[in-house]
Amino acid sequence: MPGFKAVLIQKDENGTQSVGFAALADSDLMEGDVTVRIERSTVNYKDGLAITGRAPVVRRFPMVPGVDGVGIVEQSAAPGFKPGDRVLLNGWGVGELHLGAWAERARWKGDWLISLPSGFSPDEGMAIGTAGYTAMMAVMALERHGIHPSSGPILVTGAAGGVGSVAVALLAGLGYHVVASTGRPEEEDYLKGIGASEIIERSELDGPGKPLARERWIGAIDVVGGQTLANLLSQIRYDGAVAACGLAGGLAFPATVAPFILRGVTLYGIDSVYVPKPIRIAAWERLDRDLDRAKLAAMTKRIPFDDVLDAARQIVEGKVRGRLVVEIG
Repeated sequence: MPGFKAVLIQKDENGTQSVGFAALADSDLMEGDVTVRIERSTVNYKDGLAITGRAPVVRRFPMVPGVDGVGIVEQSAAPGFKPGDRVLLNGWGVGELHLGAWAERARWKGDWLISLPSGFSPDEGMAIGTAGYTAMMAVMALERHGIHPSSGPILVTGAAGGVGSVAVALLAGLGYHVVASTGRPEEEDYLKGIGASEIIERSELDGPGKPLARERWIGAIDVVGGQTLANLLSQIRYDGAVAACGLAGGLAFPATVAPFILRGVTLYGIDSVYVPKPIRIAAWERLDRDLDRAKLAAMTKRIPFDDVLDAARQIVEGKVRGRLVVEIG
């Protein structure tokens, strides 16, 4: 096969990281039983961390980033997949330990793949991506806790970002009263357009707080972590729950046990990387059923492959709204 275009992150003998476009061959691909021609990918916060080196996301060099991909199977030795099938990948360490989706070709394990639901185009599949499927699993966690639209308002932090935008749209579509927290007040019209009922400033949650504060929300989906997570937990109503799935505000968790033992609050951790396939399929089935396609389109921008590095840097700076679809194939 002729060479194909890919983004490649490298590190020299001095530990200095570099990133750029490169021409690779099939012989450069890693072990796997399904070879895929990539059509679309997306830009996640984790991809931005990998590109900028701000966090040790990449654990093997050289590395092709891109934790999400949709493409057409070209060769397969995996049960359930044959040439011509359109498949979807989220996570499983691609872009970290295994070459990812920011390339025109990839070789992955069939156990990592699911068929793209027939209700989604490749663009829509990547408009959702890991961010949207994580948001769906967070919503499902709140539902399992017994939280329903009549239970009370739900807070979404980092609401103008990828996870936050899909979470707002999903919750609003299911009938919840959604309170959107953002550090970008200029996005109020956007957030209300995708379903937020109220907007609050990020500053209400990112400063020093009390172990227990006034009860405000029955539940929350948090993508920020850090002080924000500690503060919102102190404001969750009795027997409420928080689904935590991000760390944009840092890994530290300056909280107390007060919300847990005095109000019976539950904190759910949402992993998107190594989730078993049946749970992934269930989440994507819910997305197919519950996500408003018009709202998905309103939060999505398509960019050419050549612009992906700039976009990755911008997402880490908090300058990306909603979702980005990368046109690779």
